Amino acid sequence: MIISIPLVRYYSMILKTHVPRFPLDHFIDSFIYYEGYHPGHSIDRFLPDGNTEIIIDFDDRPQHIYDNQTLREIQACRHVWASGVRTEFITIPSGKHAAMFIISFKKGMAYPFFPLPMNEMTDRVVDADLLWGNDFALLRELLLEIGEIDLKFAAAEKFLLQTFRGRLVLNPAVEYALAEIIRRPDQISLARLNQDIGYSQKHFIGMFKRQVGIAPKPYLKIIRFQKAIRAIEQRQEVNWSMIAQDCGFYDQAHFINDFKSFSGFTPDEYVRSKNDILNYVPVG
Repeated sequence: MIISIPLVRYYSMILKTHVPRFPLDHFIDSFIYYEGYHPGHSIDRFLPDGNTEIIIDFDDRPQHIYDNQTLREIQACRHVWASGVRTEFITIPSGKHAAMFIISFKKGMAYPFFPLPMNEMTDRVVDADLLWGNDFALLRELLLEIGEIDLKFAAAEKFLLQTFRGRLVLNPAVEYALAEIIRRPDQISLARLNQDIGYSQKHFIGMFKRQVGIAPKPYLKIIRFQKAIRAIEQRQEVNWSMIAQDCGFYDQAHFINDFKSFSGFTPDEYVRSKNDILNYVPVG
């Protein structure tokens, strides 16, 4: 994800979501529209969540990606872009003053909509015209002309069905592996999962990378990290040893190392720095 999606309501903010109809709902978690979000900060650190999105920005001003250390602008994103699955945190605008339409895919399920293997999108943000030509630019122009948000959702559904219907084919092996990893990241054995699926390890890893973006083991680490992030939000008193155990880490040292790798913070630093929006930490 490249532009922050607020998960709380502010007085001047509009936030609306929509789950598209069959068969898009097998692949897309939701459409998200928001505008009028005015946080008190300008820059967020976004933590890896295992997701892929297409972002349509209705503002003509570019949105920037920043260097994680210096906060210097290192990439400009304009109008429409895609963000692949991430293995490390990224520094992005807070979403202040933005008006955006986001296509948020289900974990690992964006592959039918992309013209290249998903591992070529990993840790990358790519302008839509480099991937799809003018298709999404034309969708943006159409959505700009539509005032009512529900009609924007309907127009996006129609566009995606017309453009990608012939590619909406599920891969049952990867779909099963994803469901198991997401359902029980604290318990799953990847070796047993590979046996259940029945492919050779090399073939399964290659297939998973092409569809999801990374191999099963690093993806499991991201989902396990996400389980820890949610546990922190849900508990009034944080016990790091208990969170480490409940989320499937070998020990507290393993938990701290993974946490810092994905967030740039120790768990204590994260708790002191975070706000109420999951995976977004103000840094500037």
